[in-house]
Amino acid sequence: MRAVVVGGGGLTGQCSVRDLATTGKFDTVVAADLDLALAERAARAAGPRATATRLDVRDHAALVKLLEGSDVCVNAVQYGFNIAVMEAALAARVPYLDFGGLFHMTRRQLALDEKFRAADLLAIPGFGQVPGISNVLAMEACADLDHVESLLIRDGWKDLTVHGPEISFTWSPSTFLDEMVMPAVVFEQGAYHDHPAMSGAEEYDFPPPVGRTRVYRTLHSEPATLPESLRDKGIQHCEWKEGGPGIEVLRTMALLGLGSDQPLDVKGQSVSPREFTLALLKREKLLGAPEGVEINDWEVLDIEVRGSIAGRPVVRHAMARFPPRLDWHLTATEYAVGVAGAIGAELLTSGQVTARGVVPPERCIPPGPLRAALKARGIETAIVPPEPPLAPARTS
Repeated sequence: MRAVVVGGGGLTGQCSVRDLATTGKFDTVVAADLDLALAERAARAAGPRATATRLDVRDHAALVKLLEGSDVCVNAVQYGFNIAVMEAALAARVPYLDFGGLFHMTRRQLALDEKFRAADLLAIPGFGQVPGISNVLAMEACADLDHVESLLIRDGWKDLTVHGPEISFTWSPSTFLDEMVMPAVVFEQGAYHDHPAMSGAEEYDFPPPVGRTRVYRTLHSEPATLPESLRDKGIQHCEWKEGGPGIEVLRTMALLGLGSDQPLDVKGQSVSPREFTLALLKREKLLGAPEGVEINDWEVLDIEVRGSIAGRPVVRHAMARFPPRLDWHLTATEYAVGVAGAIGAELLTSGQVTARGVVPPERCIPPGPLRAALKARGIETAIVPPEPPLAPARTS
């Protein structure tokens, strides 16, 4: 069995490579990345089953050649390249999954459904942590409801690291900056509506160790597919909110234009603010967990479901708590996204997922095997009434 992780040297891709190479299912795991040094570092950490190669996903022929003969493609690159990687997987006739398309890209990806069906292939857009695990848990929480009124998906994080950095990025800073300025799309009263980015602020009490956190509306992929997946249950509202340390800093960076792709003339030199920002963050070693620091950050997902059974109102919560992976030196987000992709690759190649076409995770991933695989990796999930919450977490 052979898996290719495109973007395998990145913050989350490196985790997918390592998990896939150490579970024993795959004989070969390829870490493919534009930055060969990062790919080689990921492969070394993953052990003898992993190899590294340099890859530019804009080179369609090279990507197709790399994917040919593989059993699955895990796409961990920046979401703007999702279509390009999907088309290469289609040409190579390889099953595909990615970590999300920030709503609009996800909707574009769904348009490739007929092509993947014709090729007898499956592509899963948005099967990482959030989106991904969030979608499957939401669908499971709604399974026995006759009617679903609303889904409110909240995600909060907290950093308990002793002597940790004041700021670091545990997820693609490009994606984060887009979330901070692009309108948040909310499904309400049965239709999509745009809201200002970072609007709808509220204080929410997450289960420990995150606790009370201010969350905001941002653009996300869950509302791109869940309303259609739950259309037969009459869903009227679906939205996403997130918050935690550093989100206001990200908002300020985005408002200053540091995420812009529009070139800026600086003393006769054309400079992209986004490329400059990414290069600066890399130089200052603000991407991922700093060396020599034992990370102790946590992330909690809480999906509030409102609906009814036989006319009786029901309110329940689907929840997941994501710890850091200390022995791999990975933050909570890096670990959760990466292992979700690895679990997805395992399920795709095990015969437990039989769908074909371009299918969102909530419509093709069996919740039982997913939750069992997450539990084996130290990630708790639960579907409960509002009380009691998940048991207190160990924070030291």
